[in-house]
Amino acid sequence: MPSTCVDLVYGRDWSATPLGPRDRWDPAITATVELLLASPMPMAFGFGPGFIQIYNDAYADLIGTLHPAALGRPALEAFGEMWTASGIGEAVAHVFAGGQPFLEPETQLTVVRAEGAHPEQAFFTRGHSAVRDSRGAVAGVLTVAAETTQVTRRLQSLGELTSRLAIALTIDDVARVVLGYALASFDADHCVFAVDDGNAFRMVRRIRGEVLDEADERLPPVWKRLADDDRAPLVAAARSGRASFVPDGEPLREVASDRHERRIRALAALPLDTPSLTGGLSIGYRDPHAWLPAERALLNAATQLVAQAAERARRFEAQHGTAQLLQRSMLPEHLPELDSFRIAARYQPGVDGNAAGGDFYDAFRLSDDRLAIVLGDVAGHDVRAAAVMGQVRAALRAMALTDPEPPAVLAGLDRLVGSLGAESRNEEIFVTVVYGVLDPADGTITLASAGHPPPVLRRAGLAGGPPTAELVKVPPGAPLGLGGRWQTGQVRLEPGDTILMFSDGMVERRGMALNDGLDALVAAAAAAHSGDPRNLCSLATAAVPGPPTDDDVAVLAVERAVTRSRSDTMRVAADPSGPSRVRHWMTARLREWSVPEAVISSAVLCTSELTTNALLHAGTPAQVDVDLNAERLLVAVSDTGTRGSVIRSRADSMGSLSSRGRGLGLIDELSDSWGTDPSVRGTTVWFELLIPGARESTCD
Repeated sequence: MPSTCVDLVYGRDWSATPLGPRDRWDPAITATVELLLASPMPMAFGFGPGFIQIYNDAYADLIGTLHPAALGRPALEAFGEMWTASGIGEAVAHVFAGGQPFLEPETQLTVVRAEGAHPEQAFFTRGHSAVRDSRGAVAGVLTVAAETTQVTRRLQSLGELTSRLAIALTIDDVARVVLGYALASFDADHCVFAVDDGNAFRMVRRIRGEVLDEADERLPPVWKRLADDDRAPLVAAARSGRASFVPDGEPLREVASDRHERRIRALAALPLDTPSLTGGLSIGYRDPHAWLPAERALLNAATQLVAQAAERARRFEAQHGTAQLLQRSMLPEHLPELDSFRIAARYQPGVDGNAAGGDFYDAFRLSDDRLAIVLGDVAGHDVRAAAVMGQVRAALRAMALTDPEPPAVLAGLDRLVGSLGAESRNEEIFVTVVYGVLDPADGTITLASAGHPPPVLRRAGLAGGPPTAELVKVPPGAPLGLGGRWQTGQVRLEPGDTILMFSDGMVERRGMALNDGLDALVAAAAAAHSGDPRNLCSLATAAVPGPPTDDDVAVLAVERAVTRSRSDTMRVAADPSGPSRVRHWMTARLREWSVPEAVISSAVLCTSELTTNALLHAGTPAQVDVDLNAERLLVAVSDTGTRGSVIRSRADSMGSLSSRGRGLGLIDELSDSWGTDPSVRGTTVWFELLIPGARESTCD
């Protein structure tokens, strides 16, 4: 057992130091040393002009690895640069010379608290007083130190909380920020954030020891229903608007839902009270905890910031939800399914996300079995832009089903846009479109562009070379509404090739030339490990570096398959047995298709995790879609519910099936690519696994 400072001081031979033998010390010095050794506060005594160091155990903890070597040595030798650079030595010398006490302002020092530990920044406040001997002369300086690291860091973290809440757009964002802040800043064992959801409360909880990674944070938090029971401190605080602080007891005994809550002994529950939102925040400890006034004040300040952010998020979600529902309801809910071609699309709102936009895509069969594909952009970020977009998209379908040739379709749309501008007395309606007709018989696409960026063509490189990509050479044409004439260009998709249509928001960045954005998108398409359209749509949205503009983004991709793919679908009921049944079904199906066992193992594990997450978040049945071709296995898991509406008992029972902290981390680790696609009726999370050796065998 390490020796205490009492043992070290009383067991040391001081005769070789300026203090001399301990039995000859001045009574005032002896009393000072006895006082500091018995004190729980960090204290040190510096004797004489060299300030020979004598200190207690609490002070030894502060100086870390400098103890015990510093004991009995002059201060400059004991502390080195810390003594001179930080101003400590100057302050102590000033007190020694003048005999007047001095209180230092807070000082930041670098300390190493244990052998092998990393240096860390700590904050201290120190008071220095002269110690006089029995003759009245100043014999040394007594220092009382108080470490303020925790208080300082909490104040710093409050500033970080403010900045992070400022960019939190949704209630989910606010929940992530506040739970992370509470656990980290207050070193809590338990934290709950709750908001009203109509006539009831919903909550999200974090407990000490949970493992969460960055990938998992891409999904919303797991919300549960909070029983409307005034015996619950959080509900009582939210209803009454008054905070409560329990230093020791069983504050959750009557409402505890699991062993974690039953172990809580100290709990603070604070209300969130704003004009449009009611809720609360609670943090708890498994050991008794004295809620000091400074800590209560800090919690109250943090809760006020959280309440303001939550109210902003509630307003944003109301506006955002209406705008996005309008936007997505105007986009096709399902894309055509062809034997030899695969199609995927994606729409992403602008950075603001608070308004509908004018970007759109569509793909539909024509009467002669050809496929029409289109991507367009109506300028603007409001409901009017979305309304014009809906009219243009509907008119395009009608015209294409009558005469699908690109020049005829664009000419008809040009007359429509001109008419809309004249009716509204607004000549500034600006619409661009790229439209093509695909012949499935030979992969030929006939394209025309009305002022729109040209598509990207990814060549698979099946002759043995690497994939390549380029912009399709489409004759340029005027935007719609200007009375232009449009010419066509042709491109042929060979097996494995993919064409990618996109809106200008995909490649525009502030301070970057448009050509640089186009080059980045082409490079990303060429570097993609497969031409799968869902994968390319996901890659394209992140292909161009730099902060995006406020514009919304649409992308549509069509791939000509090397071989016909095999696919299957399973509907999964929202009950705890769902993930298990998915695992058995998927294992049997993939073995039937002769998929390598290594791919089966990864696919089953990833699908089980995604299914569990889908059921947790939606509380409604999920759907698992599997698509296999010679190159890759694609799995998509879709929910059909509203985020945050999960039933509490169901979520608790399924929670044992999967560690949420590892869910998307596993997908990120095991898959070759993955992403999320919001739709009108829910959200789809998908992943792709390449088939080992498939590329080589295809090339052969």
